[in-house]
Amino acid sequence: MKEYVHSDPHFFRLIKVAMTLGVGLLLLLAAGIPAPLEGPADISRVPNPVKSAWFLMWIQELVSYSNLFIYPAMITGLALFLLPWLPCSPPAEQARWLGREQWPASILVLLTLAIIVTMSVIAHFFRGENWRLIWPF
Repeated sequence: MKEYVHSDPHFFRLIKVAMTLGVGLLLLLAAGIPAPLEGPADISRVPNPVKSAWFLMWIQELVSYSNLFIYPAMITGLALFLLPWLPCSPPAEQARWLGREQWPASILVLLTLAIIVTMSVIAHFFRGENWRLIWPF
């Protein structure tokens, strides 16, 4: 029985409530914010700036600085994929949110999320004609 991580049933109730709230919030946002879809492509009238879909905007912002910045994004994605097997933290004794023994993994994930959200906001709201930085307010 040593190979299992002990956890509390309340922990999984919290996960279920968080997932339900997250999906509900996502559905409300999806219903309230229209998709930024353009009309059919017309080579004679290209919009300026051309922005990618919201979930790819951070990559568009990243490569606008340099094409070489895609490689750190790929390495970070690979690190997140391999996170359960990386030796950066010992196995958890008990399941919990942001456990002390899991700080390196938690910091990596939260930092990556913060960077992706920040770059998506910059690309969506602060980029104007010819991909110049603008102040939209």
